[in-house]
Amino acid sequence: MRKPITLLLLFLLILHSCKQEENTPQQEVVENQNGFPFHLPEEKPNRALSSAMERIYTDYSSPRPQNNELFSQFKYTELEGFDYNDHDGTISRRDPSKILLHDGKYYVWYTHRETVVPPVGIPNAHLSNDTIPSSDWDLADIYYATSKDGFTWEEQGVAIPRPAAPNVGHRSVTTTDILQWKGKFYLYYQAFSVASGKNGGDDCPVAVSYADSPEGPWTPTNKIVIPNGAEGEWDQNSIHDPYPLVHDGKIYLYYKSDFGERPELVRMQGLAIADNPLGPFTKHALNPVITSGHETSLFPFKQGVAALVYKDGPEHNTVQYADDWINFEIASITELMPYAAAPYVPDAFTNTQDGRGISWGLAHFINVTGNWDKFSSKLVRFDCDLSLDMHDLEMKQHRVNHSPDVYFRQGLSEKQKEARIKKSIE
Repeated sequence: MRKPITLLLLFLLILHSCKQEENTPQQEVVENQNGFPFHLPEEKPNRALSSAMERIYTDYSSPRPQNNELFSQFKYTELEGFDYNDHDGTISRRDPSKILLHDGKYYVWYTHRETVVPPVGIPNAHLSNDTIPSSDWDLADIYYATSKDGFTWEEQGVAIPRPAAPNVGHRSVTTTDILQWKGKFYLYYQAFSVASGKNGGDDCPVAVSYADSPEGPWTPTNKIVIPNGAEGEWDQNSIHDPYPLVHDGKIYLYYKSDFGERPELVRMQGLAIADNPLGPFTKHALNPVITSGHETSLFPFKQGVAALVYKDGPEHNTVQYADDWINFEIASITELMPYAAAPYVPDAFTNTQDGRGISWGLAHFINVTGNWDKFSSKLVRFDCDLSLDMHDLEMKQHRVNHSPDVYFRQGLSEKQKEARIKKSIE
């Protein structure tokens, strides 16, 4: 019996020695290395690093936010040229498209609702009818405006009206985006045939219209160009916020959809690809490709694509990047990101391999008065520095001070306050 026991002890001794040899070099490095350098190295130093220090060198383009090309703050400016009827809830403009520069003018398309009364709200959708909207985007058409400087705009009128029933979109056409392809122009948009809320959600597919000029006239196909997913799939109910870019000689159209019974808690972004603007579009097998965000907002950047991922989901308030246009990683974390960001993307349709980034665009503020009985939205301008051709140090500040009212507007509700007072005196 001694020989097997001796062999076992010898085996255990060798195994222990191997483990010590494996661990000793790393332990010696950590224990014997000097303190981290006083001047933060721009390149990853050759030393043992904590997970946090490892991350700022491997996950971000620079350990300093101000040197990260995909980090920016966002600043906002009121637009000139739009009337909102004193924000009584009867006029709303929201969900702008990417900005298009054509023949020296900037163009933008957007959801325009002009109704006799404000929306009753999705929970009260049963009260809506042919003149009473359920939501801020119900009974809407797609309008467009032009500008010479991006600050003052002139509304030109309707681009895509609601078609006659039973054509898809006869209830409302909303949330459009523009594609320029081989000398023609295409507007993709959400096409509602039922008031939002009446079917239990905010469900719709995507339709498309085309024209020879951004001025129109626009010809609707009156067909669904990107259908909802099959029953049981993540995008079975809706394809929202269609957002086309040109890459690799194809149309890459990103979109948003919802999960489960409480979609407001988790929304994600998918991708559909086509050789022709009118389809067929093939949804990517790895969908969803972005795990957070609300409206889709992307732009070519270097050889890949960047995304503004604001609101909803575990990775909101981030700028993300995918070298292959599919597998996104967090490139920066920021704040006060634009709602429904619609950037000016000069190389959106050029099939570029050297995307230059963005520096401005339009967005929207929702329920601008805070009065839910007069709900309406307004278009605004945002500026940033997510461009390889700009270095605006003011945009690269990573410690922004907000006035106290910004914080107090996020105060406790009366219900929350009462519950905390009750708990503190129990």
